[in-house]
Amino acid sequence: MHEELRAALAGLLDGLPPKQAAQAVDRLIANYRGRTPTDAPVLRDRADVAAYAAYRMPATFEAVRAALTAFAARVPDWSPATHVDIGGGTGAATWATAATWEGHHSTVLDWAQPALELGAELAAKTLPDTTWQRQTIGEGLTVPAGTDLVTVSYVLGELRPEDRHAVVAAAAAAARAVVLIEPGTPDGYLRIREARTQLTEAGLRIVAPCPHSDTCPIVPGEDWCHFSARVSRSSLHRQVKGGSLPYEDEKFSYVAATTFDATPAPARIVRKPQLRKGQVLLDLCTTHDGLQRTTVTKRHGTHYREARDASWGDDWS
Repeated sequence: MHEELRAALAGLLDGLPPKQAAQAVDRLIANYRGRTPTDAPVLRDRADVAAYAAYRMPATFEAVRAALTAFAARVPDWSPATHVDIGGGTGAATWATAATWEGHHSTVLDWAQPALELGAELAAKTLPDTTWQRQTIGEGLTVPAGTDLVTVSYVLGELRPEDRHAVVAAAAAAARAVVLIEPGTPDGYLRIREARTQLTEAGLRIVAPCPHSDTCPIVPGEDWCHFSARVSRSSLHRQVKGGSLPYEDEKFSYVAATTFDATPAPARIVRKPQLRKGQVLLDLCTTHDGLQRTTVTKRHGTHYREARDASWGDDWS
């Protein structure tokens, strides 16, 4: 699905002046990082949408796919038949959902018609079982009852607090599973933390990344929970932001919750493992003991080899 998306994005900016693309990207980045909550669509015209899709879709896709993969690992016998992507724009989360499960129908809801039109154009050959529907994202939003999966990615930070609450409430009221993704910044984490509380108060169980549904053990202002997904840099990334590396690491925060029985991991690796001579240091969020650092040494045998191969965001037991 990664290569199909890149193929669909190829040539999207043909004819768009580089300066106009750069200006659109800079404005959109400010919105995506959550500095400008609004009650109007962020993607205003074809130029905005093309710049967003070429610059942000690969990173959004990789972050959402990483979150969905972690969630899917905890519910291996479950797959959605219906999926609603709230504020889905050009459909990155819908591509990520298709990369995780097969055989479902997706509906993308967004208030920006140019984004929906371009998303449908990009997905026409690869994701034909997708409906693109214009919808106000905020108060008054409803999700069809019995929807299996709702995703909301890189949207909450664009909304006013009351609209943010309404979106999470609509998802929690209708869906069997809800996966929310935000930028991996302190503010993005706080939005996920707030939504996590809202989901648990609505009766949903947290499945990932947390190993429990209790209060997050992180002290706000001292640290934040986030993870990382590697993204190959596109020509637009290099054109607008420069840099010599062929990749970048997309930081994201997320939460996945369900109305059905699902077993979280016993612990989750919440920082990049530190490799030392003969030992690996793992920072974990645990089921009963909060945040813990554990040291795995060669004396642990197979466990040590697993620790050396472990990655930030993986389950741990």
